[in-house]
Amino acid sequence: MVITFTAILLGLAALVYPLRRNRFFLLSSAMIIGSAYFIETHYFRTSIFSAKTMLLFVVFQLIFINFSTFIAYWVDKRAAVRGDWRVPERDLHMLEFLGGWLGAYAAQRVFRHKTAKKSYQMTYKLMIVMEFAAVYLILKFLHLL
Repeated sequence: MVITFTAILLGLAALVYPLRRNRFFLLSSAMIIGSAYFIETHYFRTSIFSAKTMLLFVVFQLIFINFSTFIAYWVDKRAAVRGDWRVPERDLHMLEFLGGWLGAYAAQRVFRHKTAKKSYQMTYKLMIVMEFAAVYLILKFLHLL
């Protein structure tokens, strides 16, 4: 399971250039791989690309990408208040597209951050639509729909 998750996440980072520099994606990836290691050493092992392994990957991905997105918004809000270097909007949108839009929504409400900027909100909504379209196409390709 650890090998599978690592291969998927490193492959994704290799294919999508902006992910290589997105430290919050790397944080999320580390948490996913760490969770897989914990599950594999303490509870059960699964075969490399079984349905159970893929389901666990999707669950871990959704949990940790939303957590990382929430943390990214918090870091960006703190930097905005202090006048420090900010988290690039490209990184925030990439996290939203990878499934962190719910964490982004929660962070926007909790921290009151990025809610008034219309261009950001339009791109945020576009990322949600693009994610659902990508999931639909993947499910269609796998003949699950």
